[in-house]
Amino acid sequence: MFWQGRELEDFSSSEWEQLCDGCAKCCLNKLEDEDTEAVVFTRVACRLLDTDSCRCTDYDKRHSAAPNCIQVTPAMARSAQWLPSSCAYRLVAQGLDLPSWHPLLTGDVNSTVAAGESVAGRVLSEEYVHPDGLDEHIITWVSV
Repeated sequence: MFWQGRELEDFSSSEWEQLCDGCAKCCLNKLEDEDTEAVVFTRVACRLLDTDSCRCTDYDKRHSAAPNCIQVTPAMARSAQWLPSSCAYRLVAQGLDLPSWHPLLTGDVNSTVAAGESVAGRVLSEEYVHPDGLDEHIITWVSV
């Protein structure tokens, strides 16, 4: 289990990619309260997300195709309070183990979706929501 007992910075890019559970929660638009800095999630996903499979439709070019696309880094895994509590990057950064439904434990890339731990089928694309209307789509089922 390559993720145990290692510093996040020591992971190869392949290992880093494998650590992602594919939940796509980081692909959701988030709103931050300017006064409290509290972050809330919306049910509005990046336009590149296939909302049924939780796969990016242009993964290799996502940062140029979607400039707001977030690249999770080791520093972010340690400090970003908005990362969901189930996020594998966050769990490993905290020295915790992966959940039983994680693809690295199940051997099935679709296990996160099958376990109901992803956004699959529960979100809509930002193509259908005006940016000023994001506050109408705040959700509470993503725990941070």
